[in-house]
Amino acid sequence: MFVTRRLEFDAGHRIPDHKSQCRHLHGHRYALEVTLAGEIIRQAGDPANGMVMDFSEVKALAKSHLVDLWDHAFLVYEGDVPVVDFLASLPGHKTVILDCIPTAENLAEKAFRILDAAYRDTYGNHLRLERVRLYETPNCWADAVRAEA
Repeated sequence: MFVTRRLEFDAGHRIPDHKSQCRHLHGHRYALEVTLAGEIIRQAGDPANGMVMDFSEVKALAKSHLVDLWDHAFLVYEGDVPVVDFLASLPGHKTVILDCIPTAENLAEKAFRILDAAYRDTYGNHLRLERVRLYETPNCWADAVRAEA
């Protein structure tokens, strides 16, 4: 069984080497979809009975490990020195310095790695993160998926 929880957040970024508008500082209303796989829990009397994982828990883990950190932040590549220096000059600015250029593809891959450790099988139902889909716009997204073993 697969279950998916969607969360949204706002963040700024730029793609420094881009040939078009994306090289400028700008922001997006990102949407993050977290897809988990697992067996349906069958434990009478348990609040999670009949679920793979309670959607509120899916949300809480995604928020605490990723969304709250990236929401209303500027996501900047550590090699984008002029922007890193500029953001550092702003007192108290919420900046997330990344080891990669903040494209939708790189952000989805990074989100998958961060969240993979957050979702653990606590019911013996083989719970695991399967996919992170990151929408940069309503029409453009990137999927990071679990590689086949």
